[in-house]
Amino acid sequence: MGEEKKALFIIFGGTGDLANRKLYPSLYRLYKKGYLKDHFAVIGTARREWSNDYYREIVMKNIEELTESTEHAAAFASHFYYQSHNVKDTEHYVNLEKLACMLDEKYQLEQNRLFYLAMSPKFFGIIAKNIKEQNLLTENGFDRLIIEKPFGHDYDSAYELNEEIRASFTEDQIYRIDHYLGKEMIQNISAIRFGNQLIESMWNNRYISNIQVTLSESLGVEERGGYYDTSGALRDMVQNHILQVVALLAMEPPTRLKDSEIRDEKIKVLRALRVYNDEEVRKNFVRGQYGKSTIEGSTLHGYRKEANVDPESQTETFVAGKLFIDNYRWAGVPFYVRTGKRLAEKGSQIDIEFKNVPLNLFQEEAEEDLPPNVLSIFISPVEGFSLKLNTKKIGPGMRTEPIHLTHTHSAEMTANSPEAYEKLLLDCLNGDATNFTHWDEVAASWIFIDAIRQAWNKVECAFPNYPSGSMGPIESDDLLKRDGFHWHWEPEAE
Repeated sequence: MGEEKKALFIIFGGTGDLANRKLYPSLYRLYKKGYLKDHFAVIGTARREWSNDYYREIVMKNIEELTESTEHAAAFASHFYYQSHNVKDTEHYVNLEKLACMLDEKYQLEQNRLFYLAMSPKFFGIIAKNIKEQNLLTENGFDRLIIEKPFGHDYDSAYELNEEIRASFTEDQIYRIDHYLGKEMIQNISAIRFGNQLIESMWNNRYISNIQVTLSESLGVEERGGYYDTSGALRDMVQNHILQVVALLAMEPPTRLKDSEIRDEKIKVLRALRVYNDEEVRKNFVRGQYGKSTIEGSTLHGYRKEANVDPESQTETFVAGKLFIDNYRWAGVPFYVRTGKRLAEKGSQIDIEFKNVPLNLFQEEAEEDLPPNVLSIFISPVEGFSLKLNTKKIGPGMRTEPIHLTHTHSAEMTANSPEAYEKLLLDCLNGDATNFTHWDEVAASWIFIDAIRQAWNKVECAFPNYPSGSMGPIESDDLLKRDGFHWHWEPEAE
């Protein structure tokens, strides 16, 4: 059992999809494991007029697949309170403060408060302002603010939003959540690198020829068409998830595995990203949009036929790109990234390709070139590693064949490992910001992304340019072929 944490959670958007699907189940898992016991309370706020009893029924419904018993679930839900709330009405914050003080005393919470903004970013500034002005911040406990992406839609809007929030909260109180950083295998990147001299000694441009990051989604935009059409894959996935993964892969060893030291190293990587001009964007980045396709007798609509999507939309649903990190360790090493919707298979994978041997002693026997060594990190849905090595083929002669040394977590282990939001909520309770993004990371990411977006906005693309169920437009493959490489994860071939 874990060490008990004392805190009041105030969830703005307490009736929403994120709260129901992620936050309440994650809080219940923490309750089952003993991190939350008697000294916690949750206030859910939203515009709807709900009673405490109805709110608790909804919470219990959303955790029913996890519950040990109805009594145990009810005991957990008894800590939940609901208050109808208009984020623009200052009087509602006065009432919220009264309820918070009452619960602080009832559950002996030591004035620890965690504010979770599970709603549209357009309300972040006004909520933060009212939290401070209506005295919801405490004097003796901790005050922490968790905010979801998207954090702005470009550098200027992100800067403005950050200034609004920083007027009420200090940087060390702000936890910008990126659920990818809560995934087990993303957190394993540091362990693989810094826990193995064999790996870390070769983790540089002397031995690595290229690094590939793929975050693939098999579904389309579903019911998110309205949001997605104003965002696109570049802003929705590359600016946050992918660049965070790249930063973890490329950062220098921190002095300690502590949040401030790790963040400092990630910030250095993101600031070292080569920012492209328009011509370089056209050369190094590919965008795509899925069209219709027939798979196993089922017709899949193209993106422009999705609900709430402009029938002439220029929004990309796929991005592939080549990044360069201009520092001593990574000079000359391309980082290839790709992400998209309605692709062949759902999954996330990192492939590190090492440079080939300088002299192929087996050339006379070989039918083809000796393949390179590749370290693969499987993020989801399978979790694990694979190392591709060359060995002698059984039989006469010295012909070689590649083998894979593979370890994957069992289905049971994966099922029982903490879910990303569970880990991140516990990190926030502990005051550990390692797996949250600092403003300087956000700023550097947007500067890089804005250059790509501005170049794309000047030229219309002939969409759609890849069929649903493929791995994106052919130009994505050409991006690597020009350099003599290929994508190592090819679901279609599998």
